[in-house]
Amino acid sequence: MKIIAAEVIVSSPSRNFVTLKISTDEGLTGLGDATLNGRELAVASYLGDHLCQLLIGRDPHRIEDTWQFLYRSSYWRRGPVTMAAIAAVDMALWDIKGKAAGLPVYQLLGGASRTGLRTYGHASGRDLPELFDSVRENLAEGHTSVRIQTAVPGLKAIYGIAAQEQSSGERYDYEPAGRGAHPVEEDWDTRAYLNHLPSVFEAVRNEFGPDLPLLHDGHHRMTPIQAAKLGKSLEPYDLFWLEDCTPAENQEALRLVRQHTTTPLAIGEVFNTVWDFQTLIREQLIDYVRAASTHFGGISPLKKVMDYAAQYQIKSGFHGPTDISPVGFAAQCHVGLAIHNYGIQEYMLHSAQTNEVFQQSLSFSGGLIRLDPSAPGLGISLDEDAAARYPYQQAYLPYNRLADGTVHDW
Repeated sequence: MKIIAAEVIVSSPSRNFVTLKISTDEGLTGLGDATLNGRELAVASYLGDHLCQLLIGRDPHRIEDTWQFLYRSSYWRRGPVTMAAIAAVDMALWDIKGKAAGLPVYQLLGGASRTGLRTYGHASGRDLPELFDSVRENLAEGHTSVRIQTAVPGLKAIYGIAAQEQSSGERYDYEPAGRGAHPVEEDWDTRAYLNHLPSVFEAVRNEFGPDLPLLHDGHHRMTPIQAAKLGKSLEPYDLFWLEDCTPAENQEALRLVRQHTTTPLAIGEVFNTVWDFQTLIREQLIDYVRAASTHFGGISPLKKVMDYAAQYQIKSGFHGPTDISPVGFAAQCHVGLAIHNYGIQEYMLHSAQTNEVFQQSLSFSGGLIRLDPSAPGLGISLDEDAAARYPYQQAYLPYNRLADGTVHDW
């Protein structure tokens, strides 16, 4: 079998997606996700102008060899653009291999380690009644764990609050990237946030009891000592995890956080390679790996980093909102189903327009994502005519400024 074509498809059904389609001389095709929110065209160009031509004539079964060739031959390694492009190739080749074998990809990774994938949903509110309603909606949808995000008094707009107004009319947490020529500026005050958040979790616990697993995303906005303080203050409310409590480019920062709190920590959605996790896993500074197949080089390295993490009893918690296309989401679900050290999967429903473009074979019931054992490969198909009806629209993620005008992590 040989690769005869590689095509980059950029579409925007509610939000932008970059999809790679690889075709073989035996009529099999594979799909890969190369979406990088707010920088989509950079990856599309990397693929279309540099990588696609290198795939022609190659054996699609040689996944590891192709991955290493694309990673090492570029010389300029790592980074989100490079790794998203390689990820798309890796996913598409696994998709083809599964279809050639007549098996879902998880069977090629060792088979299922569980019947389904436990999920968490997103709850948010501008005030407590709105937040409580959002939690109830998530529970009614079937989630058995819920992420809690809250507005902060005195701040106009912050990450993760669904009801905040957007010019696009979309839910904020559904797609925070605003369409237009410039990113939207939001405000931030860490002290106000640290003072307010524990009272919100106290209220949620009083309303929903001690048994519901609760999560929270700090979204990289705290210094290490601030993150340590927050983790300590949230201990009475028994969080499932505190996510991205501090920018983790400085992996040593997690040592300080770990010294001061027993709140479980999850990090990694902005990481691109196993090297970003090396210290965090080896020193057991985190409890959950938050990598995304799309930004991490695909299925192959995601499986490898989880095998490494298993030695330290660290579990998966893969990044999974709607900035991961149905193709990328399916890819990491196959990894999640196969590995032993699975933890939980972030799960958001895609829009009707996105589901028109991408047909999915997974299902969600009883709090679990289930993959169709009869669907070979990744179990995703692409309607190219539908994709063409939704052309690319420029969009940027927001950014923060402090009260004094200083740019801050969003």
